[in-house]
Amino acid sequence: MGKVLLNPKRFIPQVDFSHRIKRDMGAQEIIFVNGQVAVDSKGKAVAPKNFSKQADFVFKNIQKILQQDGASFNDVVKETIYLTDISKFKDVSAVRSKYFANSAPASTLVEVNKTVHKGCDVAIEVIAIKNKEEFW
Repeated sequence: MGKVLLNPKRFIPQVDFSHRIKRDMGAQEIIFVNGQVAVDSKGKAVAPKNFSKQADFVFKNIQKILQQDGASFNDVVKETIYLTDISKFKDVSAVRSKYFANSAPASTLVEVNKTVHKGCDVAIEVIAIKNKEEFW
């Protein structure tokens, strides 16, 4: 079996990795969402140096990715946030709270020198576990 890339339409094309991977766990599926950065469909950084706008863009993309598998932020059990400036945590946390209003996944916050894409100061990855409807 060849490599299968699971990438939402209208996302920046990826050559060798998926925006998400899902694995069957019997009555549940586990969804790994690759680290997302604020890059538009043309490969351009969105709102450089604006941590709030970048976080919102990234969370919206994560939401689209999760929805492809019928999942939501309520299914997220783990998130990791990478920031190029830890002092901007409160800005990102305020945005994060909108998306995780009804859940509280395990979380990790890490300061990094830079992300994979120039101009992107926020990168976020999540892991979700979704019950399969046919089992419940």
